[in-house]
Amino acid sequence: MKKILILIAAAFMSFSCADGKRSMTVTVTNPLALERSGEMVEIPMSDVVDRLQLPDTAQIIVLNMDGLQVPYQVTYDGKVIFAVSTEANGTAIYTIQAGTPDPFNVIACGRYYPERMDDVAWENDLAGFRAYGPGMEARGERGFGYDVFTKYNTTEPVVEARYALELDPEKRAKIAELKKTDPQAAAELGRAISYHIDHGNGMDCYAVGPTLGGGTTALMDGDAIIYPYAYRVQEILDNGPLRFTVRLEYKPMVVRGDSNVVESRLISLDAGSYLNKTVVSYTNLKEVATLATGIVLHEPDGAVVADAANGYITYVDPTGDPNAGNGKMFMGAAFPAQVKEAKAVLFSEKEKKEERAGADGHVLAISEYEPGSEYTYYWGSAWDKAAIKSADAWNKYMAEYAQKLRAPLTVTY
Repeated sequence: MKKILILIAAAFMSFSCADGKRSMTVTVTNPLALERSGEMVEIPMSDVVDRLQLPDTAQIIVLNMDGLQVPYQVTYDGKVIFAVSTEANGTAIYTIQAGTPDPFNVIACGRYYPERMDDVAWENDLAGFRAYGPGMEARGERGFGYDVFTKYNTTEPVVEARYALELDPEKRAKIAELKKTDPQAAAELGRAISYHIDHGNGMDCYAVGPTLGGGTTALMDGDAIIYPYAYRVQEILDNGPLRFTVRLEYKPMVVRGDSNVVESRLISLDAGSYLNKTVVSYTNLKEVATLATGIVLHEPDGAVVADAANGYITYVDPTGDPNAGNGKMFMGAAFPAQVKEAKAVLFSEKEKKEERAGADGHVLAISEYEPGSEYTYYWGSAWDKAAIKSADAWNKYMAEYAQKLRAPLTVTY
């Protein structure tokens, strides 16, 4: 009966509106026996303009069943995105019409940081992430994979402030001066501005080094990972309020005799999600290749789930010194398409001697890549000082996330 009433209401809204404005009804259907909350849907803006017969300069509003405005964003590729919630096997109705939207809080955002060795860092309400740039490579530092910034006690953007504090030129000069006369005071001031210390809303307590870090994908040559280094070119395409998107391009490399192979990554993070969507492609690759999505292991016998059949991998990261009080980080990746194999692979003794920064190996999800295609997956993290407190809760989140990827919401209008 409830579903019938919803559909009757939808039909009514599609033909009438209190102020006489033309409206567009959007029906979102959930095929799973799981409640889905805050999941982003996409509609081409061109369809909205056509349906509502709007001029290109017109603004729109999105309304839920209660007639309340829902925050939305028009993305770089011309899509209207907004978060929806549905009951298990349920249907939800939203309305789009012309109007002036209420101000929206910026939730997903990021920036290119030339002042910090060309980092690209971004965040949403739940976590922050970064990719290392050419400035780091030029200095000889080896950080291959994605890094993670933990976050709690706030849903507001914090990464910009962390960089500003960490890089404050006056404080840096003061630290250099104090090192000559008072090393202890210099160390205390260094801790006071460091984003490697939790000052009340999270920190950087994740170790990447020359590994795949928090969920990077790399081509393989046999059993050997062809590690990507820092990106070469970055372009930020979306910067909030609900989605951050960046395109990264990497240096040409040689892969099994194919020269000038160039990797491109399109990374997007939505409000309310622990995971980044990433689309990877390679140009000038001539034959089918093996690729692996990996999460670095910082202990040889850590808590790993490698579930190829259900499309996800997880790892509980100890965040370095157990006496430092930094808690544990829950790492994971999920896959909308079937992966061939998922497993933990420890470094050989030879690899351990190659300065792997104390890492012991990776948990890998292994797939095949067809030349000219796109490989899409999702990766991210949570922290046990924030909302997800246990490995069981994280594994449940990841298992359900993978289910949702394989049974997406249906959007009709």
